[in-house]
Amino acid sequence: MTAAIFIGELFIKKNVDDKWKMGHVKDIAGGRIGLHRYHNKGAMCNLGEKHSMGVAALSVGLTAGLLVYFVLTLFQTGNHGLKTGLALLLGGAFSNTYDRMKRKYVVDYFSFHTGIRMIDRMIFNLADFAILAGAMISVICAE
Repeated sequence: MTAAIFIGELFIKKNVDDKWKMGHVKDIAGGRIGLHRYHNKGAMCNLGEKHSMGVAALSVGLTAGLLVYFVLTLFQTGNHGLKTGLALLLGGAFSNTYDRMKRKYVVDYFSFHTGIRMIDRMIFNLADFAILAGAMISVICAE
C-alpha cells in the first residue's frame, strides 16, 4: 500500500509537472473540483514557505520516525488497523518528502469548490489524503 501510494503519486505529479502549465486550472465534476498545477514550497497552505529547508528537514525527521514506528509494529501480532493507517501515512509522507528533497517543492494538483473560501483556496494531492486517512485510522486503532 505504501509503495502503491508513493509510485502512483510519482507518476501523477510528473505528468502534472510535465504536461500542465503553471497556473493551469480546469474545473471538473460540475465545477466542484479544480485541477491545478501548483508548487507548494512550504507545508500545508504554504506555511513555512520562506523556511523550505526547515520544512524539508522536519519532513525527513517525521517520516523517519514514522518509518521506525511502522517497522516496530510489523513485528507485533494483530492490530491490522494501526498497520493500515501507518502504511497510508507513510505512503503520503514518502511522496511529499521526496518532492521536498528532489524538487524543492510539493506538487499539488486539485482543489474542491465548496463555497467556503478557506477550503476553496487549498490545493491538495492524493498523498495529503493518504496522510489524513492514515492519521485518522492510526489514532482510532492505536491500543
